[in-house]
Amino acid sequence: MKIIIFILLISLSLFSKEITSNEVYSQVMIIEEEVHSLLKYYGIKLSHDKLIKITKITTPLRPRNVWQRTYEIMIKINILRDRYNLPVIEPINMTPVLNLNPDLVYEQTQRILTEIKIFKLRRGIQELVLKEKVFKAKTPLDVFNALSRISMIFDILNKGVVAPSLVFGENVRVYDDITLILQNLELQDDTIPEEKMLNATPADTYSLGLDILQKIKQLQIMSGISFVDFSEFKKSKVTSSDVFGLTQMIIAELQTIKAYLKIKTITHAAIKYNKKTLLETNQLMSWNLRKLNLINSLNKKAE
Repeated sequence: MKIIIFILLISLSLFSKEITSNEVYSQVMIIEEEVHSLLKYYGIKLSHDKLIKITKITTPLRPRNVWQRTYEIMIKINILRDRYNLPVIEPINMTPVLNLNPDLVYEQTQRILTEIKIFKLRRGIQELVLKEKVFKAKTPLDVFNALSRISMIFDILNKGVVAPSLVFGENVRVYDDITLILQNLELQDDTIPEEKMLNATPADTYSLGLDILQKIKQLQIMSGISFVDFSEFKKSKVTSSDVFGLTQMIIAELQTIKAYLKIKTITHAAIKYNKKTLLETNQLMSWNLRKLNLINSLNKKAE
């Protein structure tokens, strides 16, 4: 009996299929067609070529960044659901890993498609019959850029940028992750929030986010963790949605630090806050940077 079970397990492993970026991209294209159909349904005109131009980047990214973009989209689907008085469904999250399996991105595309299908059903919108297309030579970056377009379309469907309170909530997630890392490294944290920067702009907060990513990159390099160069993400015109998206990249990169330290605690979903402002997010982002700057090494003995 044991031999039969062993043979069955071996057979299953032989027939298991690794999902490629081409297949993931195919699913993302279906999502893009779905969201464009929502734009058409609500009478919203949008230049697809312009959208490609303003969202495209060329920096090589990791599957973790792509996965985090799908998480961002799930949050924006919730914003859409809430707008039409539908119950909000908490997005799924996962245990920190050093190298995220690309198959998990495919899984996220199926969740997004399901949520769109449910939304259309609840709103009485006719379902599309879409044929899956075959693509070649697609990369995680191609998937990321397509997801970035979809994320921006959801901003348009949601009638504007992400609310400051939601951006604040995502930065609380960053705060909690950094606090957990400091505790694991047994580092004393005497930092306190500075006074609010009364003339702070989204660009100021975004710049702080880039500084956080640079600090994480330094720690990753010292520890032999695969890193991403986010310098191309710099921009002059910044909205709260841009800060929201950059915060998601910070969360994605922090997961590698947690995984390296064998921290298995899953980053919780954002707590809902009301009446939070850009000034408070800027204050929290600055505090997160100072907390992170307490770390000089991920080796406890080196501290």
